[in-house]
Amino acid sequence: MPRFSIVIAAYRVQGYLQACLDSVLTQSFRDVEVVAVDDCSPDHCGAIIDACAARDSRVVPVHQPVNSGPGHARNAGVERATGDYLLFLDGDDTLAPGTLEGLAERLALNEDPDILYFNHVRTYWSGRTAPSVFGELLNSAGTEVFSVLERPEFLRIFAMSSNRVYRRAFYTGHGFSFSEGIYEDALLSYLTMLTARRIACVDLVGLEYRQRRVGASTGSPGEKHFVIFDQYARVFAFLDEHPHLNPLRCLLFERAVSHFLFCLDRRSRVATADRPRFFRRAAAWYRTHIPDGFTPPAGAEWRFAALARGSFARYREHEMATRAVAGARKAKRVARAALAVRGKRALYRAHRKRPADPNLAVYSAYWGRGVLCNPAAIYYKARELAPHIHGVWVVRKSEIDSLPEDVDYVVTGTRDFYRTVARATYLVNNVNFPNDVVKRPGTVHLQTFHGTPLKCMGLDQQHYPAAAAGMSFGNLLKRIDRWDVALSSNPHSSEVWERVYPASYRLLECGYPRNDILVSASADDVRRARAGIGVPEGHTTVLYTPTIRDYQKGFTPRLDLERVSRALGPHTTLLVRAHYSYRPSAALRELHEAGLVRDVSRHPRVEELCLAADALITDYSSIMFDYALLDRPIVIYADDWDIYRASRGVYFDLLSGRPGDTPGAVARTLDELIAVFREGRWCDAEAAALRAAFRARFCPYDDGHAAERVVRTLMLGEDATARPVAHGRSESRTVPSLPVAMPGHGGTLPPHTVQPTRAFPDRD
Repeated sequence: MPRFSIVIAAYRVQGYLQACLDSVLTQSFRDVEVVAVDDCSPDHCGAIIDACAARDSRVVPVHQPVNSGPGHARNAGVERATGDYLLFLDGDDTLAPGTLEGLAERLALNEDPDILYFNHVRTYWSGRTAPSVFGELLNSAGTEVFSVLERPEFLRIFAMSSNRVYRRAFYTGHGFSFSEGIYEDALLSYLTMLTARRIACVDLVGLEYRQRRVGASTGSPGEKHFVIFDQYARVFAFLDEHPHLNPLRCLLFERAVSHFLFCLDRRSRVATADRPRFFRRAAAWYRTHIPDGFTPPAGAEWRFAALARGSFARYREHEMATRAVAGARKAKRVARAALAVRGKRALYRAHRKRPADPNLAVYSAYWGRGVLCNPAAIYYKARELAPHIHGVWVVRKSEIDSLPEDVDYVVTGTRDFYRTVARATYLVNNVNFPNDVVKRPGTVHLQTFHGTPLKCMGLDQQHYPAAAAGMSFGNLLKRIDRWDVALSSNPHSSEVWERVYPASYRLLECGYPRNDILVSASADDVRRARAGIGVPEGHTTVLYTPTIRDYQKGFTPRLDLERVSRALGPHTTLLVRAHYSYRPSAALRELHEAGLVRDVSRHPRVEELCLAADALITDYSSIMFDYALLDRPIVIYADDWDIYRASRGVYFDLLSGRPGDTPGAVARTLDELIAVFREGRWCDAEAAALRAAFRARFCPYDDGHAAERVVRTLMLGEDATARPVAHGRSESRTVPSLPVAMPGHGGTLPPHTVQPTRAFPDRD
């Protein structure tokens, strides 16, 4: 029998659940079981739990057949628990290191009390942390064991489910369980405390209580918040059945009413239109349950008096008076904002008053760099499937000459730009539109992204000063609040996007539209791609794509490109693509002119470069996740992995060699890289196995129809859900090519292989 059963209820917390599980399973105290309950979550929570259970026998996975709410999910977990003590965690919370060891020591010292309370810290999505206010109270108990009748002040401790452990025999013996609806933890918290005869405390900050920007059950207003009156009515019904607890009635009444007023004053819980009705319910509850001899707490007399009278008008009058000073400050802020608003383009404001055009879509990619990436694939598919929707591209003036002739466009910041953006129903971008673009009701903003995250993104960049330099996280949050839909190409991305870009958008898991061509390309497509960049007939092509470094300025190749080119041999073409953020490199141009490399940094479509390449060398670029679809060799050259990981942060260990983490052979030095090719390790069986596992993890939805799913879902109103695909090779075609022996190696490079159009029979 384990000492602790940690019951974790998980629903729509895929971005946080792994951290929650890891925080328990990596505790120094190992005698635990983790009962992880997937409350029929529509995201990847169930898969995360199952994968964790497969790795660690202490995890007990439970899958609810229907979504039943956190209370019933916890109850289901208790039914499976076998430990001496129960600890409830939400799937987005974590335990601090050493917590379970500290709790076990105090339980032993106090000879197994019914309840042991411990402390918590709030961790905010912004990176801010805030200690609780209960440390002094918890510390005041010392090593004493008591009942709440002996220490009634402990009724003021935060009424939640995760800052305590329950002796399981006590909990189940009294038939405790969580009720339906929110505020269920407050009800159970008070009932268990009122029942327990032996309570202990320890001022151990063990719970990291996450405050999410969106997604919390109490974070949105609505009728669900009115259940709070029923929850506290049950507490007082319990008091009626246990008259020996009457000395606690006044304090519990004060706690209940304070909770009502807390909710009333927060628009995130009670909408403005619902406040009068919520107040009336609170006033009725007040009159029904007020104990004899009750005295309102100091400083809140007027609020309690207003409830006693049942006068919302009186309450509002006092509320406005007490907020006068804060209102004056707010007025100053509003005045300053008004000055900024006056500078907004009048034309844009005027056009926003006109009805949105239901047949107008605006596209942009990479801050106006052209018809590129996921937006381009969606644009062309919309022209095919939804020709009634007119697509217009937002581009920089410098990119006009590079646009296809049949593409309609507007230039960023012009009158045409603001007129078009103001009227469009669909706005599609792989980065973000300017800060002054307003989200109009009824419009659809689609964020396509442009890669799978290896490096830390969004709010996670706050922890890495080099990555966050010059970045306004306040503006970032305003931009993501405009999103209605965001694309994800794999479960890993879904988990990250949800956490680092917290907003109320819908996550559409459909694969990346730009990768459709990598899946469905024919041999002729590959030939055209190679001819388009001037690859000589019979040559093997290696594409090198280093990513940007936050800690250095300008493009400085990490490789000695001349030495690599000569080592690969005269029948190999080395393509080099610098990150688009860098300016053209004079050194790279010289190598290009000397014929040692081919600089393709300004090639408009990276997908064509992938099709043309027989192998990829990269460091940390997200191109590896796309290139994996081709099932061609990937070599990681990571000479600065430690610096990169420290300066930018990463989500998994690319160099670990574990299946799913590493896509192929790895080199840390130039000599190692050359040896990887000379010895054939870049394309041997081990590299192929790693590549297959990597592809299975990061390319589960890419079947050549991602753009179609997006168009059908967003523009045609159809249900076009992606299903995981098995990337089979049974019908793979090959493009005729002259195999080239590598210097010092008796083997040959494989011919160019591409996925066939019908490589996925499971879709039929």
